[in-house]
Amino acid sequence: MGIADDAVEIRAQGWRTLAALYGAIETDLERALQAEAQLSVVEYTVLDALNRQDGWHMRMQQLARATALSSSATTRLVNRLEDRGLLTRILCADDRRGIYTELTAAGHALLEAARPVHDHALAASLASAEALPELAPLVDALHRLEPVEAVAAVG
Repeated sequence: MGIADDAVEIRAQGWRTLAALYGAIETDLERALQAEAQLSVVEYTVLDALNRQDGWHMRMQQLARATALSSSATTRLVNRLEDRGLLTRILCADDRRGIYTELTAAGHALLEAARPVHDHALAASLASAEALPELAPLVDALHRLEPVEAVAAVG
């Protein structure tokens, strides 16, 4: 195996390790959120993304990017959350094709109830992963990340 092949294998191994960490965290979050808040991870992500808009609504394509879902999957998810009374859709006054989404009071309340469940499950999942030698360096890297607001202010 040559140097170039070694580099490819190192990147592939890094990706597999990252995917393993992601899968373990997502499984732990899914289990906890479903049991305690009757939310999936992606539903929690939608509520959290909308909440971070600080009083503003979000276009459907922005929400799709925030959740890493296709447009059609985002629409189905928004339909389910709207049926549960957790968010609402608003037509854009300037662009009839534009649709915004925002949290309802029930969506805010559920998010606030689910946030400690999410945070506890995430901390527990990372602690478990940190005990595994192959995952510990990635967990350490996550702990060293700066908050997004700080990074945005610097950049």
